[in-house]
Amino acid sequence: MAVTPGKFNKFIMFKLPSAWLCGVRVRAISNANCTTTVTHKWINQNPFNSMFWAVQGMAAELSTGTMVIAQIKNSGKKISMLVANNKASFTKKATGRITFNCNDGHKIKEAIAKTIESGEGQTFWMKSVGTNKDGVVVSTFDFEWTVKVKS
Repeated sequence: MAVTPGKFNKFIMFKLPSAWLCGVRVRAISNANCTTTVTHKWINQNPFNSMFWAVQGMAAELSTGTMVIAQIKNSGKKISMLVANNKASFTKKATGRITFNCNDGHKIKEAIAKTIESGEGQTFWMKSVGTNKDGVVVSTFDFEWTVKVKS
């Protein structure tokens, strides 16, 4: 069964309801990249009339995590996944629709292959960049993912 944005958005609604209510959505996914969006609204604002940093973090993490989930599913193995660390920088007020793009899908396949082969946990960093409608970067998130074959 193919992994699609619609299936992930349904998953978000049931498993990550706070992200769903804040408007986080998967727009496109492949093994190489993933795009998510979130639009500034009353429910996800901060006191400064822009998007709360944690909402941006949910959308950014989802742009990395959906690819991890999809590639674990494609491996046919039982593999755990967890964010071990994250870093973020904010360069502009996030208003309107913010699009997060991650192009680090290639890192996942290698880590999954290594954990299956060795049985040891593997870590890798993935970057997600958030831009506004004008293409201006508003925030950049880096997530350190860990994967390990379940015993």
